[in-house]
Amino acid sequence: MAKSNPSSHPSETGQNYFPGPASDESMQPSLITPPPTRRHARIRLEIALILLAILITLGGFIGQQLMSQAVPLSPTSSTVQAGPFVQLPLNDSQINALRHPTAHMQYKQLASLYTARMTIDEELGQLIMVEYADTSYSADLDTMIHQLHAGGVIMYEFQMLTAAQTSHDIAQMQKRADFPLFVSTDEEGGPYVHRLLNIYPPRMSATAIYNTGDINVATREGHHTAHDLLALGINEDLAPDVDVQLVPGYDLVTRTFGNSPDSVIKYAGAYMKAMQSDGVTACIKHFPGLGDAVIDAHAGLPVINRTRDQIYSVELAPFKYFIQTPDQLERPGMIMPTDVLMPAIDPVYPAELSHTFMTDILRNQFGYDGVALTDALYMKGVEINGRQISMAQAGVMALQAGDDMLLGPTGTAQMEDMIQALKAAYMNGSLSKSRIDEAVTRILALKMEKHLMPAIPPQG
Repeated sequence: MAKSNPSSHPSETGQNYFPGPASDESMQPSLITPPPTRRHARIRLEIALILLAILITLGGFIGQQLMSQAVPLSPTSSTVQAGPFVQLPLNDSQINALRHPTAHMQYKQLASLYTARMTIDEELGQLIMVEYADTSYSADLDTMIHQLHAGGVIMYEFQMLTAAQTSHDIAQMQKRADFPLFVSTDEEGGPYVHRLLNIYPPRMSATAIYNTGDINVATREGHHTAHDLLALGINEDLAPDVDVQLVPGYDLVTRTFGNSPDSVIKYAGAYMKAMQSDGVTACIKHFPGLGDAVIDAHAGLPVINRTRDQIYSVELAPFKYFIQTPDQLERPGMIMPTDVLMPAIDPVYPAELSHTFMTDILRNQFGYDGVALTDALYMKGVEINGRQISMAQAGVMALQAGDDMLLGPTGTAQMEDMIQALKAAYMNGSLSKSRIDEAVTRILALKMEKHLMPAIPPQG
C-alpha cells in the first residue's frame, strides 16, 4: 500500500480542522468535534473490531466443541457413533492409531487410495506378471519393471543359476520397481517342477509327501521351501497344487497330494500353512481342477466330461475349503485358474476365461475376494471352439471374466502388446475402469497384507 501524504491530513501536523483565530465561540464543543465523515469512519472501525473479536471468540468455542465431539469414520459401519476421538493434546494410543491406519482401515481400503492416484498405464502394468528370456537381469527386464510398471515377475530354473546371482537379480528388480514386486516361481519339488535345483538339493514331490502318510512331513517341507525361497528374495510360490488326481494324466505326475479331496486338503493344507507362516505367499492351482484331464494344457485344451455334481463334490471341494477355512494361514494369497473345459458348467469358455467360473462360482458362490492369477496365457489350451486366442486378447477376456493378474508376456514387446489391448478395451468400453480398479486394488492390498509395501496412505 502507498504511503499517504502527511500534508493532506492537517491533524497529523498539529493543525486544527478549522484553522483561523481562536475565539470563545470557536472553542464550543460543536466547533471542535471532528467532521461527520471522519467520525463515522471511526465508529465503523470500532464496530468492525468488536464484531471481529466476537467472531474469534465464537470460532474458538465452536472449534472446541467440534474437536470434543469428533469421531473416526468407521470403514465397516454405516452409522456414526458418538464419542471423542481426537482431543488435543493427543495421547499415545491416538498417535499410534494415526500412524498405523490399518487399525481402522482394511488393506483394500488403503490400497484403493493408491489406485485412485495411479495413471491408467501404472494400473495396467500392475496387472501383469512378466516372464523374461534372459539368464540374468537385463535392459529388457528393466524396461518392463521400471517403465511399464509390471506388478510381478516369474523366474524359472535357467534364471536361477547360483544363490548370489539370483539374490542380486531380485534385489535389482525390487530397486527399480515403483511398487514392490511379487517375485514368484513354481517350486513344487519332485522330478518335474523344480526351479531351485541349481542352488538347493532336490526336494520331495507332493505325491511323495502324501505317500508318507505323515502330515508332519508336509509341514516340514513347507517350511524348507519357504526358507529357501526367502533366502533368495522370492516372496511367492505358485504352489501347492490342489488338484484331486482321478486319472494318471501327463501333467499331474507326482504333483498332487492324493486322489481324494480329503487327502489334498490335509497335506496341501499343512504344506501351505507352514509356507505362509514363514512369510511366503502361496498360490493354489489349477482352478477348477485338472484331476481328470488326460492331455497337458500346455499342448491343448483339456476337456473334462463330468457332471456338475461330480465337479462340485470333488474337483472344486479343495478350493472351496481353502477359501472358506477360518484358518488364515490356510487361505491362499492367490488362486491360479487354468485352461480346462467343463461343458457341464460352461460349454464354451476355458475356466480362466469363463465368467461363470471366475465370477459366478469363485467370487459369488465361494466368496473369494483375493487375487486370481491366470496360468500362462501363451499355452495352447487358450482356445475357444478350437480357435487359438492371442495372448493380448486372452488378457482382456481374463479380466472381463474376473481374473486380476495376467501371467505370460515375455519381454517388452509382448508386454506392450498386452497393455495396448487392455487400453483399447478400456477406451471402447468393453473393459470398465471399475474392473481395472478392482483388480489393481486386490493386487496392492495383497502386497500390503504380505508386508511387501507399507500399509499406509499414499504420501504427497
